[in-house]
Amino acid sequence: MPLTSHSSWECHQGHAVWSGTGFPARDVGSGERFPRTGKPAPRSPDPSRTDYATFAGWKTLPGYIVVIAAACLYNVMGAADAARPLPAGSLIVNEDNSHFFGSRPPEQMTRAGLEAWVDGYAGTKVTHLFLCPNSMRASFRSRTREAIWDPVHGREPTGLWPQNAQRLHTAGLDPYAIWIARARARGLSPWLSMRMNDVHSIDEPDSFMHSDFWRTHPELRRVPGGPMQPWTNHALNYAHAAVRTHQRAFLEELLERYDPDGLELDWMRFGFHLTPGREREEAPLLDAFVRDARALVDAWARRRGHAIQLGVRVPAHPDAAAGLGLDAVRWAAAGWIDLIVPCPFWRTTDFDIPVELWRERLGPVLARTAVVPGVEHNQRAWLTGTTVPNDLASLRGFAAAAQHRGAESMYLFNWMDSQTRPVSADDYATLLREGLMLPALAGKPRRHPITYRDTTPPGFPDGTQLPVEAAKGGTFRVYVGEPDRAAAATVILGLADRPGAAGSGLAVTLNGTRLTPVADHPEPAKLGGAARGLAFRVPPAALRPGYNEISARQLDRGPGQQIVWVEVRFDAR
Repeated sequence: MPLTSHSSWECHQGHAVWSGTGFPARDVGSGERFPRTGKPAPRSPDPSRTDYATFAGWKTLPGYIVVIAAACLYNVMGAADAARPLPAGSLIVNEDNSHFFGSRPPEQMTRAGLEAWVDGYAGTKVTHLFLCPNSMRASFRSRTREAIWDPVHGREPTGLWPQNAQRLHTAGLDPYAIWIARARARGLSPWLSMRMNDVHSIDEPDSFMHSDFWRTHPELRRVPGGPMQPWTNHALNYAHAAVRTHQRAFLEELLERYDPDGLELDWMRFGFHLTPGREREEAPLLDAFVRDARALVDAWARRRGHAIQLGVRVPAHPDAAAGLGLDAVRWAAAGWIDLIVPCPFWRTTDFDIPVELWRERLGPVLARTAVVPGVEHNQRAWLTGTTVPNDLASLRGFAAAAQHRGAESMYLFNWMDSQTRPVSADDYATLLREGLMLPALAGKPRRHPITYRDTTPPGFPDGTQLPVEAAKGGTFRVYVGEPDRAAAATVILGLADRPGAAGSGLAVTLNGTRLTPVADHPEPAKLGGAARGLAFRVPPAALRPGYNEISARQLDRGPGQQIVWVEVRFDAR
């Protein structure tokens, strides 16, 4: 639904006035109401800051607030130009900026090789290909930043990725233009996905991945002169106008050079974009960047003669995102974005993304904004826990839980067709053939592990529940969606490699029901590196939709054990 058809917005003398609900719940002032409608005034992000209104495009007038630019831009465009959300049942695959080039031999750097990659997804459950053309550098010959194959200090990169990208350029082949055209021809929707602040390998100052802009402007980083860990200390700081200008130039180039169905701003590479501790104060600068991106997208949509959507990848929890200056709820309410992908960074898939909270916050804006949770390559129970790859069962668990919470589509990141994927080629083919919507999940094995939230502002809870000393015991919450009561359900708890683990026992309950132990899990290393996986049969009646509560405590008085993994699993009987 286009913004101008939504009853929550009214235009008055060229300004957009919010007159509905669903805006961020922080008061502007006591009892303010719109003079015409009598409805409560909208709430601004922080009433204590007068500078917020200036940066975000808010202005306080007697008795009401106007939001300048976004909604009336849509009015100027007309309803026919406004993009719609993704169709329900969409399955998005993000192809990163290095994978194709680094996973194919040189002889496949041809038009046929490029088109064959797209053809591998045609006729499957995949509906959208999100094509990433950049990190700090571009994987094509850009006019606004270096190409990935350009020399560093006079030395040409020799790896397969830069060399293959250069081979295509030398042959006069633009992979992104070819992919976009081929995707449309094969019934797939092509988007571009721009990484907004990639800092891979910044502990290697001479890496071919780094741009001259980053290398020669250390003063423009988030923590100038700070330690190399975490890498995000040395991400570019969007508080500096020079950084915003540099990134906007590439955004403009992408829209001028290519003709996608949509453009994604990938704020999760690497998730931190403002001065540490000043994210909320500086958030209006990111607001303005997204607002301007919307204007660019709309201008190019008019020139191309078709809608171009704008999406964002942001942290998994809406308040974590807002706390880092990435307030996608506000962006959607202003009409600047069509797609929100709440997701983790990389360390672990978040199996507890609160899709229902995103939907609640968006309210009526859901009519024109899709919320599509994103899954990652990995699983990890806590920050320093052992990383293990996802498998089809955990992916299905993620999808089942997300759809129970209201998700209508799925997004795969680091699930590419070779090398950068956590499953075998056969399992990947099964995934593409069957998809991840509920009918395809029925009767299939699925896992619901406990992980944590890997991208949050300081002080924000990250949901860590593990590890726990078994002698003391602990209680864990795990979201399973709608239980598969026809399946054999088990609770699995992984024990660390400690003396006595092989003979230790646990007393375990699920929602207050005592569980019966069964044979141990045969592959404990897949449980976050556990040395032993204890399994317990779950009576179907003990399961609840949504959250389930598991309590566990060590039974014996032997050496103290440590619980490092907890999951609920459903298998065919």
